[in-house]
Amino acid sequence: MKHIAGSLLAMVLATGCAVAPLAPPPSSLFKDDLFAAPSTRVSADEVFALSDEMRRFLRVQIADDLIAKGSRQALFDSLYAKSQLKLDYETRVTRNAAETYAARAGNCLSLVIMTAAFAKELNLPVRYQQAVNVDTWSRAGNVQYFVGHVNVTLGPRSTESRLTEFGASRLGSDQMTIDFLPPAETRGMSTRVVDEKTIVAMFMNNRAVEMFVRGNLDDAYWWARGAITQSPQFLSSYNTLGVIYQRHGNLPEAETALAFGLGRDPANTRLMLNLASVLEGQGRVAEAQVLSRKLQQLEPDPPFQYLNQGMAALRRGDYQSARDLFAREVQRAPTNDEFRYWLAVASVGLGDIESARYELAKALEYSSTRQDHDIYAAKLARITHGTPP
Repeated sequence: MKHIAGSLLAMVLATGCAVAPLAPPPSSLFKDDLFAAPSTRVSADEVFALSDEMRRFLRVQIADDLIAKGSRQALFDSLYAKSQLKLDYETRVTRNAAETYAARAGNCLSLVIMTAAFAKELNLPVRYQQAVNVDTWSRAGNVQYFVGHVNVTLGPRSTESRLTEFGASRLGSDQMTIDFLPPAETRGMSTRVVDEKTIVAMFMNNRAVEMFVRGNLDDAYWWARGAITQSPQFLSSYNTLGVIYQRHGNLPEAETALAFGLGRDPANTRLMLNLASVLEGQGRVAEAQVLSRKLQQLEPDPPFQYLNQGMAALRRGDYQSARDLFAREVQRAPTNDEFRYWLAVASVGLGDIESARYELAKALEYSSTRQDHDIYAAKLARITHGTPP
């Protein structure tokens, strides 16, 4: 087991594991006295709240379209079809509705929240969907993230299960699903309905993870606490809370949070890995090894395994092995831009510039932040002019 730096945070830029409704968690799960007061207000009330600018957008900028086209079609056309707002897909920060509108950018959860906020203001029925079995991994520094996906449907519930592409997909004459990923990333995707409290919990859990990465454990704690309070069945929040306790040096409290979550989902590999790390940190090596063996059975090829092996091969100058290993990561996560980039690097080492250019173009296509987009664009330009990335 690694130290906390190697732990897995279930970052819900989309989703996480949800189960049947649970009773509220025991009060002993929270240790407020261990953390300073939050620096900003932690409240569910602000997640869907409209700003004055958002109301002006509805009442002035698209008022004519609302009358001519109807609320749902006018909202979609103004936000997405016509790109009136010039929205950018940006994964680095999870924003509430007003922040997303002001920034004109957000991850899929932020864009879903903003769209739902507008729809509710127009009295349109809203339904949220969580993608099933499309979760991927990402990382920032030495923290790994479990990333999923959500979208939103405007209109009554339907029994039809047709999937969505970027933009709107009609599921009958009375509803429209809006998704924020391109068709290549949503093809074959199935979804399940989640309630609004779960969406709020996802938002708060994301905020907790983002605060954790910045080293702000006090705020991270309060956001994770809020997520659990909002939706006790959203298990990713227990994982996040446990990792926060662990980094804060509160191992017994970390064990309580992680064990509570694992008790409700015994096959959850993220909870299992972090709990094993906490047990080892308390000197309970035998118990940690039991969990580690079970984890190995459930997940024989853990996230980033081939990437790490490929990086070791690169350091040895073994470009062929590195490319083979990076290709295995790409095979199981085709839209991960980091894997594509390192595959390009290994291809350069082998003198295969055409393949390197292709992989860099894919890394650019799948980049999810403005910063990464600019980096890959610069590297692609360099390799096009004969300079290694």
